[in-house]
Amino acid sequence: MKMEEKGFTLLETIIVLSLVTLILGLTTVFFAGFLPSVRLQATGREIAATIRHARYMSRMSMETRTVTIDLDKKSYAIDGQQTRTIPSETRIRIVDPLSGEIRQGEYSIVLRPAGSMTGATILLSGGRKAMRIEMDPVTGAVLTRD
Repeated sequence: MKMEEKGFTLLETIIVLSLVTLILGLTTVFFAGFLPSVRLQATGREIAATIRHARYMSRMSMETRTVTIDLDKKSYAIDGQQTRTIPSETRIRIVDPLSGEIRQGEYSIVLRPAGSMTGATILLSGGRKAMRIEMDPVTGAVLTRD
């Protein structure tokens, strides 16, 4: 009687490791192309949430609040609070109904206790993706659109 050996041969192990390496390599390439669009959407949602939060703070304290977006430094903040950065690969511009398109300098969004605000559209883009943050000056609504 011959004893049956259990286990994997060297060839079987090499084939399995090759397949795992191939699959991991392909998923890395897939996610590397997917990552910039995720960052763009996350940045857009964070900016919109910051504006909504400033509006809420303005209404609760009955004081005017300002969100400043620095297009040159790629940052934004509610005045007096921590500054947040915009990823370097994200392009940002603002379309103001009175001033037109703004690509540099600082832009202030003023939020009043009554709920109204400075109306503008913030345009974010990176790679093949783009996102819009629209602000209604009368109702104070902040909408994001892909």
